[in-house]
Amino acid sequence: MKFPFFKAILAASAIFTLVGCGEDSPSKSSDENQPSQAIVVEQPSWIFTQKGQQYAIGVDNSVTDTNGAPVGTFDPATGNIVAADMAVIASGIDLNTLTVVLPPVINSTAWILSADQLYIIYPAVSGAVDAAGNSVGTVTDAEGNQIGTFVYDATLTGSIIGMDGVTPIIGGVNAAELKVHESNVIVETPVLSSSSVSQPVSSANVPKSSSSVVASSSSVVQSSSSQASGFTIKYVSGGKSGSGWATRYWDCCKPHCAWPDKGGLKAHACDAQGNKINDDGASSMCDGGNAGTCVSQIPQVYNDTIAFAFAAVPGSAGGKCGKCFDLAFTGKGKYASDNNLAKLKGKHLIVIASNIGYDVAEGQFDVMIPGGGTGIFNGCASKMGWGSQGAQYGGLLSECETESNYTASKYKSCLTSKCEKSFANDPKAKEGCLFLANWMNAAGNPLHNYKEVECPKELLDKF
Repeated sequence: MKFPFFKAILAASAIFTLVGCGEDSPSKSSDENQPSQAIVVEQPSWIFTQKGQQYAIGVDNSVTDTNGAPVGTFDPATGNIVAADMAVIASGIDLNTLTVVLPPVINSTAWILSADQLYIIYPAVSGAVDAAGNSVGTVTDAEGNQIGTFVYDATLTGSIIGMDGVTPIIGGVNAAELKVHESNVIVETPVLSSSSVSQPVSSANVPKSSSSVVASSSSVVQSSSSQASGFTIKYVSGGKSGSGWATRYWDCCKPHCAWPDKGGLKAHACDAQGNKINDDGASSMCDGGNAGTCVSQIPQVYNDTIAFAFAAVPGSAGGKCGKCFDLAFTGKGKYASDNNLAKLKGKHLIVIASNIGYDVAEGQFDVMIPGGGTGIFNGCASKMGWGSQGAQYGGLLSECETESNYTASKYKSCLTSKCEKSFANDPKAKEGCLFLANWMNAAGNPLHNYKEVECPKELLDKF
């Protein structure tokens, strides 16, 4: 549900992250190297404190201050935080001794108060008022557990009250001075000890943690088992959303978004050997030229729950190059319901628009998967040296469906075998083909709910 006053608050409050609450604010720690307030992060981060100043070291090695402003980068080789002018801000940092925090769980548009812990404050829904006519919103901790309510007046000033409805936790909270945050989804990642970090860390290699809030010095991990977790899907406020289904294709054509003047971000095109082509006017493989889809743009697996891919989006719906969407699979299919589809429930595929398809229906995302079918055009046959691409529409999986008389339990082994044969001479393309067999459980045309999201680095770097 959207709240009209948020739009005005966003402009007025963007510079605020931490707020003092008079006598109810936590006192300053006696140890200048220990944090006195919880910190809000937008990615899994290690928290380093020096002379009372907190720094968040993100899994991508970016370093921000308590307001989220960039201050430099972290060098895992030396343990130094280095500013943009190459000045060393801090040195000899051992990530294994630092507390790990995750982005807070935010279920809908909310304010965040940073004090002794994080308080996620949700505005009152329509009609939620107390006997005095004050609005009553909900308050959760950083992990999404309700810990109280926010009772406030028309000026957005009020108090956080405990679950008993009586005990005040923090008074004098002015929500108009707090930063507004949009909803997100945090997805767990595989475990990796921070002691293994010797190169710049990607968000696909995030250590795991059971704690998401810096509360006191007692929470500091002192051993090499220091862990963190989580990938945050950041939804775009007011972005496009809806429901639909995912199809698949890979035609080897030069992407629509690689041509000049298509609006939005400009994509790359590559030759058959994977070399980027810088000539905007280079002809497409589908027209006999040498410019085609970069094989590096195959789907990327982040973990069992989240993956990234390139896709064609509907041109009729105002599709724009470089827009990203979260496809949250429902576990059902457009044309069938089977165990393969059921296993997709709860998975998220983040896609970036590299093609605008005027034959793509509203709600449909045509995901780029080698062996997924060439569709209308086929630039692969004469350039790539691949084997059979299967059915024109649906590719190798469609062949497996018909060959097995639509026995879903046989799809995965059949598709795996076909991927191995068709891409025997191209390991990268084979990896992309096997994505459909493994991560997507050989599920065809799955239904999803989609929302526009901020594009992750994993996709922008390959766009």
